[in-house]
Amino acid sequence: MTPLHWKLVIDAADPHAQSAFWAAALGYREEDHSALITRLLDMGAAPAEATLTVHDRLAWRDLAAVRHPDDPHDPASDTGLGRRILFQRVPEEKSVKNRLHLDLHPDPDTRDAEVERLENLGASTLRRVNEQGGSWVVMTDPEGNEFCVH
Repeated sequence: MTPLHWKLVIDAADPHAQSAFWAAALGYREEDHSALITRLLDMGAAPAEATLTVHDRLAWRDLAAVRHPDDPHDPASDTGLGRRILFQRVPEEKSVKNRLHLDLHPDPDTRDAEVERLENLGASTLRRVNEQGGSWVVMTDPEGNEFCVH
């Protein structure tokens, strides 16, 4: 079987703010879909109300994505073809613990500095865990989604 291409999709109140946070947090690149959007608008295949301007370029109103800078991507749409996170706008707020979360692994002995950097980007620390099997910091992104820094 050929391995499947996949992306992680995260519900968000503000997909563009989440995209900016996670791009900075992970060192990823925010995808620029403006060329694709312009083509679709010019063809009449997408309505103008489905777009907005972010970073002085056209973007989808309800979708934003980040991708690993070294992974392949479609140059016509800037859509990542490797490690990618897509944020989609949903009307409801987050109400329960995540069933899936990211674990970040900074260089050894830099966890505290990484936690501080992430807090400066808008993350919050929930708790520090020290167990026999290891230690990590449980954090939340600006919309309250949990993640861990090991």
